[in-house]
Amino acid sequence: MANFPAHAAAGLPRSPRGEGGSQSPARGAGRFPHRRSYAALDLGTNNCRMLIARPEGDGFMIIDAFSRIVRLGEGLAATGTLSDAAMDRALSALAICAAKLARRNVHLSRSVATEACRRANNGAAFIDRIKCETGLVMDVISAEEEARLAVMGCHRLIEPGAGPALVFDIGGGSTELILIETPGGQPRILDWLSVPWGVVSLSESVRHDDTDPVERAAAYDRMMAQVAESFADFAARLPAKARDRRLLGTSGTVTTLASVHLGLPSYDRKMVDGLHVPSASFREISANIAGMSMADRAKLPCIGSERADLVVAGCAILDAILDIWPADRVGVADRGIREGILRQLVQMDGKR
Repeated sequence: MANFPAHAAAGLPRSPRGEGGSQSPARGAGRFPHRRSYAALDLGTNNCRMLIARPEGDGFMIIDAFSRIVRLGEGLAATGTLSDAAMDRALSALAICAAKLARRNVHLSRSVATEACRRANNGAAFIDRIKCETGLVMDVISAEEEARLAVMGCHRLIEPGAGPALVFDIGGGSTELILIETPGGQPRILDWLSVPWGVVSLSESVRHDDTDPVERAAAYDRMMAQVAESFADFAARLPAKARDRRLLGTSGTVTTLASVHLGLPSYDRKMVDGLHVPSASFREISANIAGMSMADRAKLPCIGSERADLVVAGCAILDAILDIWPADRVGVADRGIREGILRQLVQMDGKR
């Protein structure tokens, strides 16, 4: 079982100052604390996302947001290296983020990178290039901190209950599973796992002929078996007789499948964030999507051509999670690491 320090359950870093990407307070911001804006940038294996927001009540008022699929980890599993094309795509997105940060006069910000930059043998060089070309200081966070931030950002959407809850984050290059309890509504991490299988890395690991229905089915089984093997030790530690299992997912996979469940013509965060979907419905949707050709998947609203080649791997990972934690329903969170960073920054700022 992982040993989290006392402050980790709250999602706080070990040092409140000098974290990568944090900026000095803007001039005059201290006189108007209610007007302070904070920014969180998350460069993942598949996406580059940023939020700029002000605290409002128990949440945030979004001032500006950015999201782009950059596929930074494309080809990484085979080469161990970030490709020039992938880095150029990411840099183009990051330049937009840097311009937004400058324009919005952000009080504090933090920019993080995850699995692709952790794993790539040229990851550190790319981080240096980002700073040189955009001015952004990226903090390559550990899988442990990635799990903490995800919980910090989404735990408010966990259903009330006395039993343990499992939070999962299916990313592009990795998947995090975090077992928590919520005494008094606050999360306490009991155990966690990070595996190197996300929608990009798993898709690239299990290659197959997508035009052959028999091969599609066999490939899906291989994906599930590969993920299940990586989950095995963690699954053995889970409470076997847990009652009222609660399950919450934060990722593009669950928000996309929730959109399909609702039959949305286009993605609508207000309809998806906080939704609870019967697990059986997600199982059925996953089976249907896995049986389709990529061309047919691309025709589905909220999937389209950008996600058609990766969504099957996400379905396989979700199926494997439901196998080890058979909750009746799956909570859906369109929030996670970025919101965790925002809460972290506000807490840090309050202690200055």
